[in-house]
Amino acid sequence: MPINLASSILSIRGVGPKTEKILNKAGIRTIRDLLYYLPRTYENYTETTKLSEIKPGKVIIRGKISDLKTSHTRRRNLTITEGVIRDATDAIRVVWFNQPYRAKQFDETKDYYFVGNYDFSHGRYQLTSPKAELAQDIDRIKKQNSTYRPIYPVRGAFKSEGFHKIIESIRPEFASIPDLLPETTYSRSGARADALFKAHFAESDADVAFAREYLAYEELFELILASNLNKQENQKLRATSIPFIPKDIKQLVEHLKFKLTNAQRLAIFEILKDLEKATPMNRLLQGDVGSGKTVVAAISAYSAIRAGHQVALLAPTAILASQHADSLRELLEPFGVKVTLLIGATKHKETIKKEIESGEVDLIVGTHALLTDDTRFKSLAFTIIDEQHRFGVDQRQKLLEKTVVSTGLAPHLLMMTATPIPRSLQLAVFGDLDVSILNELPAGRQPVTTRIISELNFKDALYPTVRSYLAKKQQVYWICKKIEESNSSETASVKKQAQKLETIFKDAKIAFLHGRMKPDEKDSIMEQFASGKVDILVSTTVVEVGVNVPNANLMVIMDADNYGLAQLHQLRGRIGRGHEAAECYLVTTNDRPSRRLKELEKSTDGFYLAEVDLKLRGPGEIYGSLQHGALNLQFASLTDSRLISVASKDAKRFASACANNHETLSQYPELMKCIKQYQQLTTLN
Repeated sequence: MPINLASSILSIRGVGPKTEKILNKAGIRTIRDLLYYLPRTYENYTETTKLSEIKPGKVIIRGKISDLKTSHTRRRNLTITEGVIRDATDAIRVVWFNQPYRAKQFDETKDYYFVGNYDFSHGRYQLTSPKAELAQDIDRIKKQNSTYRPIYPVRGAFKSEGFHKIIESIRPEFASIPDLLPETTYSRSGARADALFKAHFAESDADVAFAREYLAYEELFELILASNLNKQENQKLRATSIPFIPKDIKQLVEHLKFKLTNAQRLAIFEILKDLEKATPMNRLLQGDVGSGKTVVAAISAYSAIRAGHQVALLAPTAILASQHADSLRELLEPFGVKVTLLIGATKHKETIKKEIESGEVDLIVGTHALLTDDTRFKSLAFTIIDEQHRFGVDQRQKLLEKTVVSTGLAPHLLMMTATPIPRSLQLAVFGDLDVSILNELPAGRQPVTTRIISELNFKDALYPTVRSYLAKKQQVYWICKKIEESNSSETASVKKQAQKLETIFKDAKIAFLHGRMKPDEKDSIMEQFASGKVDILVSTTVVEVGVNVPNANLMVIMDADNYGLAQLHQLRGRIGRGHEAAECYLVTTNDRPSRRLKELEKSTDGFYLAEVDLKLRGPGEIYGSLQHGALNLQFASLTDSRLISVASKDAKRFASACANNHETLSQYPELMKCIKQYQQLTTLN
């Protein structure tokens, strides 16, 4: 009979209320939680090193220990325990810091296994702070099970050995672990039980590799299947069909003061063809900073408005919403489109909301004010969300529901992001979305020159550059990591840096900005900067998604090593938005620039940098997980394009089978439960 993975860990023999409480704190409440709590590493006690052959690095040695003594240093308030480890071939020094109990831990007549790093430190080679196990205990385990010893992550007072004992107690139950996935490329009958057994009772590196690859595939399959099922559900919904009238679009395009890029033309065509369908569009428009997403949105919105419907654009900040409203008015009001702005500071809200409800307003641009219950629409057929990762699922859902209320139909949805998303993430996370990409900059945009500069000599090189920009009446962004100076950190702070710059550039108007300010205060400062009343804006990354200030052509990023590549690229995108050349200085405290900074210095291609950033730092928060739960992938890497490709093909095949036979998925109740959390991360569920 299959083991019940949903059973409480209290059902395991030897686990009482005290142990349960400790495990619960580690997030382990069920047998399934325990089975998926894998060792962080393994130690192979057959691969011991003779002391006569020891080399720097991690080692496992077997020997006796003697000459133990403990001393105390006043200067650094350290307790140092030292000794000598001997085997039949040689002897080495061993030292532990702030572990005085080590002096009384050992029996000098018995053998121990010592696991740690042997390296050159404090003028000599020594084994530093090794873990120690009584040799007879390890030898007994080796006889019973395997030469491999799993090492579990420590959780509070619960050590690795505690986890090992509990897992050992249910060893006979592993064979009855039920399958989770249908039979696919990686999932044969019994594959899950085999993988979990080999993860906990590995006997070779091959066992560990097999276990981790299967479990990574399992996660990816669930994630991609959730996206595919969501896409199927979306295709069952009905939406307003908005006709594509080429002559209307052509007339608007010819009125533009600039020429569309080929990428913009293709994205517009893809969106307009989607809007014609009676199923709701669910499209992501991703484009590098300054690639012209707003124009694409405007032309798409015009098509819906010409058909007699309303369009809503949701922006993350009031200042960005205001800028969008200004841009859209300039583009669309000559064609009879009425654009209105609805933000917290909007006056006469009641009047504006009545106009929205009556249909007098065609295009409504706003922030969270659009989501209030008393904001109602007459015929909202198309919704646009800018910087979609800044909004949680609940917020997006609330706007979409307004369309259902106003028309009885599902909305067409266009989500926009200036964060380039790597191909592997598109497959794994955004499988329910169609994607349009703007990978060209509009004509006339000057590429930003990026320079890495050391903090040790940046004054001589940088201050004259700042003065030259100020002399040309051009503005400067100065980015800092912290808001206030901390005694424990040398990272530049916004407030202190602003005060410092005021003494250096005495004729310049300097202001500072950070995320803890009240929204009205932030908007006021950004408006002053946008209007040219502030020369140097000292800010945290709150300006990462900001307004368009074409006159700002110099950016200084302090402590640049502390940022991810994608974030640095986003920040850099705030400058060079006009027709003047722009420069970005990355100030580093390191003698040698990191690979990340070198990549940024040589490339302005956001999509290339996103791929590099994914490999170096992982997916981070590309999906905007802050507001609605992280992907929480334990085993899978979103940089593993090979495994993602395999899982994607298998998940699509299974999703198709589910579409043709509704009973298919119900045969896998645990899988249904697992994918539910991933379905909540996507757009319409």
